[in-house]
Amino acid sequence: MHAIVPVILSGGAGTRLWPLSREAAPKPFMPLPDGETLLHKTAHRAARVPGSRGLVTVTNRDYYFHTKDVYAGLGPHEPQDAAYLLEPFGRNTAPAVAVAAHLVRARYGDDAVMLVLAADHLIRDEAGFAAAVARAAEAAASGRLATFGITPTLPETGFGYIECGAALADRVYAAAKFVEKPPLAKARDYLAAGNYVWNAGMFAFTPRAILAAFERYAPAVAAAARTVWQPLAPRAQDAMLEIDAATFAAAPDVSIDYAVMEKAAADGLVAVVRGDFDWSDVGSWQAVSELSDADADGNRGSGERVAIATRGTFVHSEDRVVATIGVENLVIVDTPDAVLIAHRDHLQRVKEVVGELKARGHDAYKLHRTVARPWGTYTLLEAGPGFKIKRIEVKPGGALSLQLHHRRSEHWVVVRGTAHVTRGETSYDVPAGESTFIPIETRHRLENRGRDVLALIEVACGDYIEEDDIVRFDDRYGRVAG
Repeated sequence: MHAIVPVILSGGAGTRLWPLSREAAPKPFMPLPDGETLLHKTAHRAARVPGSRGLVTVTNRDYYFHTKDVYAGLGPHEPQDAAYLLEPFGRNTAPAVAVAAHLVRARYGDDAVMLVLAADHLIRDEAGFAAAVARAAEAAASGRLATFGITPTLPETGFGYIECGAALADRVYAAAKFVEKPPLAKARDYLAAGNYVWNAGMFAFTPRAILAAFERYAPAVAAAARTVWQPLAPRAQDAMLEIDAATFAAAPDVSIDYAVMEKAAADGLVAVVRGDFDWSDVGSWQAVSELSDADADGNRGSGERVAIATRGTFVHSEDRVVATIGVENLVIVDTPDAVLIAHRDHLQRVKEVVGELKARGHDAYKLHRTVARPWGTYTLLEAGPGFKIKRIEVKPGGALSLQLHHRRSEHWVVVRGTAHVTRGETSYDVPAGESTFIPIETRHRLENRGRDVLALIEVACGDYIEEDDIVRFDDRYGRVAG
């Protein structure tokens, strides 16, 4: 059995799934109707593949701690040899895969099989997936670049296609060519032909094969990856490697399909494994709605909802009852700080809402009311001129940075657990039901030294109360002062 090293690519804003998916908490972290995130499901699926060892995750630095929290929730399937490649910004999939290949080669050898997975795909049939991975690993071990194709069930125009050529093994074919997202008439032709599959955006190859392919077909990507990897190589066994922004900026912004796979297919080097397992990229609210069961009127959803004279409508509600009367074919997504109401025929325009919010400088394109931090979360409860009220939760062992604010004071009321507070030169405990005050220009830190989550209410007052009024002096999570 070949050693298989899963490589999860996790990033992207997921603008078509706003308001649940936002820039600071993108689609891989979005909870599905069953409460689990796509990243959780992807990592769990990868860990259960026979022969799987270790895990490499390529993600943005801002998502590092959130990702670790997701993996910690895997329980016995939490990866024991996890490595993180942290990008300063996204440069598409080709540079990410190229740098990951250097890491896999250093940690596991040139002939280990990299199983490259997107963090935001949903596959329920784990047995079918594992069987396809085994076939892909065989193809990869022979020196080919393997990709996965999903047997189409409808003439989908939102996916790329791969034409299957000569059979190489059971359910494995030479990839004749890659096809961009087709118009409907062409998609119907592909479905009728029977030898076209959806391009699933998953791959299997050895570091030796893919790095050689980058050198041959995408030398600019290969050169950039070598430059990025050079200072990281001495620390190849470290759990976390942060990519330098200046060198990474020189990498071409290009997909691995365009940079390598399409060209390699023309040279007969690509094998496509035909997967008959269920697969979804969960790329729209239409796809999300199909994850829940429909009632007799075709209504679906999650949370508390009441439907009267309603048909074909999806409702997601987090903390309120949503009632619908006399409507059809709507998607309603209710979150604490934003509500989406859209007709199913216009769901592709959700990303325009995100663009408009971004143009206005509105935080709702980027942040939820509850914001994840390395130490826990904070939830905005209320804000007005000169004040802001938050609920802060700190994980066991978590600590905010040693910091001060130039323009605001803070009053903390502990509601659960015991807070260990540093204020100026003194430190003390504040149990539940008691409070403490942090004056302006005072160095302070909040810690949770207990075994349970610490919860408190923070009231900030001042002439400026935005998050950028912070000076950090010490931070266990490596965040810079500012």
